[in-house]
Amino acid sequence: MHIPDGFLAPQIWLPAWGLAAGAWTWAARDLRRRLDEHAVPRLAMLTALAYGLGLIMVPLPGGSSGHLLGVALLTLLFGLRPAFLAYSGVLALQALLFGAGGITALGVNALALGLIGGATAQGLFRLLRPLHEETAVALAAWGSIMVGALVLALVLGAQPWLARRADGTPLFFPFDWSITLPALLLPHALIGIGEAALTLLVWRHARRRGWHALPARAQTA
Repeated sequence: MHIPDGFLAPQIWLPAWGLAAGAWTWAARDLRRRLDEHAVPRLAMLTALAYGLGLIMVPLPGGSSGHLLGVALLTLLFGLRPAFLAYSGVLALQALLFGAGGITALGVNALALGLIGGATAQGLFRLLRPLHEETAVALAAWGSIMVGALVLALVLGAQPWLARRADGTPLFFPFDWSITLPALLLPHALIGIGEAALTLLVWRHARRRGWHALPARAQTA
């Protein structure tokens, strides 16, 4: 679910980098207070898991790829800010080392998958947890995949309208929303099931070991 270089007009990726930089600054604030000596190695281990999951990519029509994320898991166990920073690092390493996603598109990818996807997981979990905790975990993970895919589909589908040659040919990504929305949302609805299953499996393990019993400030920010 990474957008590569060359697919986005500067009107999108330049402001996205600015927004992402502001979001990274916000996420890094008081980070030491949010993560203690027990949480840091756990976060590193699960970030490595997310990194590995992101390398198992299935090419999709519409200019992207499909894979599990791990963003919901990071968010539910460590809070939105640490999860956003950790997953942004995952995206940066994948782009630099393997060409999975682009450097120019890093701001968009980080905001869509790390911040918006993580916020979706957090919101769904808080909303549904009073009903049934494990169901809330699974739906939070599925929702994070779907919302992230939706944002990327909307961004990609907007490119033909943003930058065109004089003859009307798109300068960057050529397909509009009629292609990108079904191309990303339909397969990711299935990928999200795998994301939900994996997240729930690790969540159960973390619960048995008390990994999710973090200070309230880490779970709510």
